[in-house]
Amino acid sequence: MRKMWLIIVREFMERVRKKSFIVATFVTPLLMVVLMVAPSLVMFYGSSDQKQIAVVDRSGMVSDKLVSTSEVMFVDQSTMTKAEACRVFNAESGVLGVLYIGSEIEHRDSVQLITNESSSIMIEESITHQIKSVVEREKLRAYDIENLDEILASVATNIELATYENNGTGEEATMESTSSGISYALGIILGMMLYMLLILYGQMVLTSVVEEKSSRVIDVMVTSSSPFQIMMGKILGIALVAVAQIAIWATLVISASKFLLPVIFSADMAATNDMMMQMIVGTLGDTGYIASLFGCLLLFVVGGFLLYAALFAAAGSAVDSVQEGQQYNTIIMMPIILSIIVMMSIFNDPNSPIAFWASMVPFTSPIVMIARIPFGIPWWEVVVSLVVLYASVVVVVWLASRIFRIGIFMHGKRPSWRELLQWIRTK
Repeated sequence: MRKMWLIIVREFMERVRKKSFIVATFVTPLLMVVLMVAPSLVMFYGSSDQKQIAVVDRSGMVSDKLVSTSEVMFVDQSTMTKAEACRVFNAESGVLGVLYIGSEIEHRDSVQLITNESSSIMIEESITHQIKSVVEREKLRAYDIENLDEILASVATNIELATYENNGTGEEATMESTSSGISYALGIILGMMLYMLLILYGQMVLTSVVEEKSSRVIDVMVTSSSPFQIMMGKILGIALVAVAQIAIWATLVISASKFLLPVIFSADMAATNDMMMQMIVGTLGDTGYIASLFGCLLLFVVGGFLLYAALFAAAGSAVDSVQEGQQYNTIIMMPIILSIIVMMSIFNDPNSPIAFWASMVPFTSPIVMIARIPFGIPWWEVVVSLVVLYASVVVVVWLASRIFRIGIFMHGKRPSWRELLQWIRTK
């Protein structure tokens, strides 16, 4: 253990002393905080100049009923033809464009927005919604319903869906509120973080083994340490770098959650928010919940890294250069890439069969499971996934060590898959 510990310390200190580690460690959480806060600040304080749109209405029923907003102001120019309006309200006029409404409003291409610059989805949806409402109202008027405007105003209803997790009591005060949108965002962030950590630090293991093998440093190390001690020392040393980085991130994010968010989102600002914004602030401000997410992230990072790092170490020992290791590297990374594909699909249904089984298979479970956890899945699934993952780590590390003990002494020829299998079987 003393010899392995020396290797662990060497691998750890060699990487944490680099400027790239320091920069990545402290810049990444800063970017995370910015990503957490920026959308909300933009929503509250962001504003754009009001755009003007010239309206040419041939139907005679829409132009005078369009309501200008803070984003767009409608100017009725129905006395012009479409061609005249396009010539007058061109790019030099300063208006966004021309909204042309044909006489047969329901026909295809009867409603056209001819812009001088790029419009936005918000503006286009607002125009579409207003025209649709006007047409529907005019159709209702054809039925000659008395007091139609008052009736429509009285039945207009705004519904906000509040979601809660059922705890069996039926009491709202004791149930925990949930949001699939917030769960989706947290799942994406955690899944991508784990993906980057596995790729980044796994490649470090492969590169380290290849470099020391090609420079014959490992030949010297073997004289005082066993191949297994060397391999595990490298894996655990680099794993500690990942753990240290996550610990720093967790500390910074939890501190921001506890002290920064309450300052940015004051009581007055929170009071003016809609339900979704209040849930976002409440979730990000729940330090216990954020800490539990980082705890799960740490467990899956360690398990996933040990699993893949052993494979990267075995691949590095079997080749003489990083370029030669690309063949094995691509194969090792395939389950990681598959995990990302599955992760993107589970947001439609986090409890689907493919999501469940992908979170139990050890090669895909770290990324898929960490993306499912924010959706409030049963904790027994998380425990089973971790047990299977760490049990698989023992098996994979043993197999990788069988390859590593022979591969570090082989030079000049990349082994075939059959030779790798023979190395595993060799006593």
